[in-house]
Amino acid sequence: MFSRFSTNLTRRMAITSRFGCIHTTTTKTMLSRISHLATKTSLLRHFTTYSQLPEEHKMIFDMCRKFADEELAPNAREWDKKHEFPTDAIGQLAELGLMGINVPESMGGVGLDALSYAIVMEEISRGCASTGVICSAHNSLYLYPIVAFGSPEQHEKWVTPFAGGSESLQVGCFGLSEPGNGSDAGAASTTATRDGDDWIINGTKAWITNAYEASAAVVFATTDKSLKHKGISAFVVPTDAEGFSLGAKEDKLGIRASSTANLIMENVRIPGDCLLGEEGQGFKIAMQTLDGGRIGVAGQGLGIASAAIDCAVNYALERTAFGKPIANFQMIQQKISDMVLARDSARLLTWRAAQMKDAGEIYTREAAMAKLAASEAATMCAHQSIQVLGGMGYVTEMPAGRHYRDARIREIYEGTRRSSTLSSRKMSGRVQIQFRINHVMRKRFVEGD
Repeated sequence: MFSRFSTNLTRRMAITSRFGCIHTTTTKTMLSRISHLATKTSLLRHFTTYSQLPEEHKMIFDMCRKFADEELAPNAREWDKKHEFPTDAIGQLAELGLMGINVPESMGGVGLDALSYAIVMEEISRGCASTGVICSAHNSLYLYPIVAFGSPEQHEKWVTPFAGGSESLQVGCFGLSEPGNGSDAGAASTTATRDGDDWIINGTKAWITNAYEASAAVVFATTDKSLKHKGISAFVVPTDAEGFSLGAKEDKLGIRASSTANLIMENVRIPGDCLLGEEGQGFKIAMQTLDGGRIGVAGQGLGIASAAIDCAVNYALERTAFGKPIANFQMIQQKISDMVLARDSARLLTWRAAQMKDAGEIYTREAAMAKLAASEAATMCAHQSIQVLGGMGYVTEMPAGRHYRDARIREIYEGTRRSSTLSSRKMSGRVQIQFRINHVMRKRFVEGD
């Protein structure tokens, strides 16, 4: 089992474990304490390199990196090959507090900031992309909307047991996409109809990550079709409710250790207190959730890019041709330098979006840009890694092919590549319009024009 950090930051007199971390009683307590320092420090300035990060963020980075190297990377190939959910790894992540990263301590989480979340997602995904998406979907898509819009009673029932605040961890999922709507979140055909104090839900949600392991789902359904997107509401639906079933597991190209399936709801009756937020607030909840979710997807992309770079570099240093390592050839050096450039550029965008979220600023455009850049970087790095390996990149003995398969989905889910581009352009246009308005108003009222 992965060793745990000290619960007292002022004491560093602990025994170093085999992971090089600090051996203690509970990691979650430690993370809870450093979360206050991490959040406070991250708001003071912007960070662009790991060396600039505050000590608290560096400790989180070191913990996740060692966990990924020791627990995830050695098992990722088998999990992928067997389509096996990494149950033990997810349990260990929960013990570390990483299945409730941004959840406040009062709700059973560790209350870390968005920058910490981005760092965690990159390192976990570097070790195993499937584990990264399981953790990301659970944290940012299931837990976030309930924490942000739920009532105290909903927090106690639907957050605390899912954030690692109880002995048995439960996993959640997010039901927005449908077979016919894809990125058009406002076209939900799933309906929720009042029946006394209850709601009756009918419909199908598609491409749902964690479907087979989830104990509950955040589901979006139309409650008033005449209002279009303003008639969509959000609900927390227990997956053991009568009438709730799952479609067959999708046989996916990548992230094969995570389960993906349809959520099928046929006259599923849920209590009235399962309504999340207010009636008609669902579209707003979904869009706000996806903004934060894209920071997680960007982190996943960065992790895959880093794994692909590591694979290419290690191979280039060992493989010899014409009497010397191929790493000495300029064409190989060019490929690797382009990979690092793409990865590091995307990391800057991701950290910017995360720090803007931590500062309470609007970050929709920045999150879309980060997600777009990181997903493209992941695909490019994985592709070039195969090129560096040559024939060895095409066999399953090496992880390069798996990195490529895992990378492709990042340009599709939580906003396709084109959707992210359009979102970035739309927000840029709004900024330009607002700038022009401010300029005119200033000249008219301040300068007396």
